[in-house]
Amino acid sequence: MLTTTMLPLFQPELSRQISSCGIVAVLILDRANDAVPVARSLVAGGVTAMELTTLRTPVALDALEAIRAEVPDMIAGVGTILTPDQVKLAKKSGAQFGVAPGTNPKVLAAAREASLSFAPGVATPSDIETALEYQCELFKFFPAEPCGGLSYLNTIAAPYLHLGIKFVPLGGLNAANMASYLADSKIAAIGGSWLAPRDFVKSGSWREITELARQAIVTIKSVRG
Repeated sequence: MLTTTMLPLFQPELSRQISSCGIVAVLILDRANDAVPVARSLVAGGVTAMELTTLRTPVALDALEAIRAEVPDMIAGVGTILTPDQVKLAKKSGAQFGVAPGTNPKVLAAAREASLSFAPGVATPSDIETALEYQCELFKFFPAEPCGGLSYLNTIAAPYLHLGIKFVPLGGLNAANMASYLADSKIAAIGGSWLAPRDFVKSGSWREITELARQAIVTIKSVRG
């Protein structure tokens, strides 16, 4: 369980910044030269945090390095981290945080060793308890809607909320249902995979991406003030 002898696995100030934004853009890049334009488009719309599911594509880490070098206002993390070696690659390439679809103790231990802020994916109480052993305080709730949405999360999270844990739901969220999640105090931010659709990125529809980001921020401000 959480202890006072070790720092949280996700750096608190970084967690605060992501919570302040309220949404993390989640996207796949097929071309490294799209990385900087899409990051700038999101920032222009007010979205300042993104998770590159980069380790699914060969341009992955080049894209991350470009964003870190050229878009300083963007908090850039890496998703779909499945192995300890991928933790090391993410850290070496400048990832500010890492995310996994599940809770793998070996990956969490590697994140702790690398000093990489990390949010494991959880879908059950057992997932949460395993992650708590590694001082996790920020969790990816995945897949959110297929699991049962906010109602299901309320049930599995209830025994642990006194520990101050927070969640970033991802999977099935969209512009129509995001407000209900954001209104809940246990939600640090939401994952927005609709903000930069793969076809928009491929066609260079940067203004359209900025507008999707802007609309999301308007909703966030209307819910959270």
